[in-house]
Amino acid sequence: MNAALENMVTIPGGVFMMGSNDHYPEEKPAHKASVGAFRMDRHAVTNREFAHFVRETGHVTLAERPADPADYPGADPALLVPSSVVFVPPPGRVDLRDYYNWWNYVQGADWRHPRGPDTSVEGLDDHPVVHVAYEDAEAYAAWAGKALPTEAEWEFAARGGLEGSEFCWGDELNPEGRWMANTWQGEFPWQNLDEDGHRWTAPVGSFPANGYGLHEMAGNVWEWTTDWYQEHSQIQQHACCTLENPRGGARENSHDPRNPQVRIPRRVMKGGSHLCAPNYCRRYRPAARMAQPVDTSTSHLGFRCIVRMPEAT
Repeated sequence: MNAALENMVTIPGGVFMMGSNDHYPEEKPAHKASVGAFRMDRHAVTNREFAHFVRETGHVTLAERPADPADYPGADPALLVPSSVVFVPPPGRVDLRDYYNWWNYVQGADWRHPRGPDTSVEGLDDHPVVHVAYEDAEAYAAWAGKALPTEAEWEFAARGGLEGSEFCWGDELNPEGRWMANTWQGEFPWQNLDEDGHRWTAPVGSFPANGYGLHEMAGNVWEWTTDWYQEHSQIQQHACCTLENPRGGARENSHDPRNPQVRIPRRVMKGGSHLCAPNYCRRYRPAARMAQPVDTSTSHLGFRCIVRMPEAT
């Protein structure tokens, strides 16, 4: 087998119902979508795999470089140092409307130092790499002879052949009391009961594979896709898209409207993470989606790659 295809599984492609009418507004409307056949990494790219890429290429991640002041007009220069976003649990209940209560920009946090400059990835070789911005994931994929998935490809694969199921494994969150994904148990963001055995990320392959043989397509870490973020209803009004063949949003429409002075485009991330909890974020489902600025890396966001198969002639 080609080295690029090792540890990948074949996803047959097909037509499926993408999105959901039953959960968050950005998932609506559920609609038909189609994808071709492709192969996908069995699990998220790990620290070991990313370290190999860095050794071979000398790649320096976005979090390890100072930010360009031109991209952030009016920003305090002290905030433009190499840094990344780290989850820091508060000591007790906080206002869930303000995510700054648990997210901190931490100077010196990066993929080698996932919780800050005094931490390391020692012993975490098989955990998914985090603190990777979109360009870092894209660079790895190109080096590996692969690509990043579209949102439709990612969601089709996550469903594992279970049309219409709420989760990657069926319709029960904990079938027969079994935890099927690394998520948050307890009251987010301060009370983590660790019932699934993992407080932070888990080694890849820790939870059962879905019907296509893919591990951790829910929970553990969010994963980048190539689609520019817009709500499904807006995407389908775009000239390039149809219900059956969505192509994601337009770059110019992906910016966060709450920050019009900062024109950083956003991509779609999928899958939820170990921080998703029933009282705050029920996004450990295939249909779930969130916007992520391309310049922002975090302690709960990683990626996996695909290789598209040539269409039959």
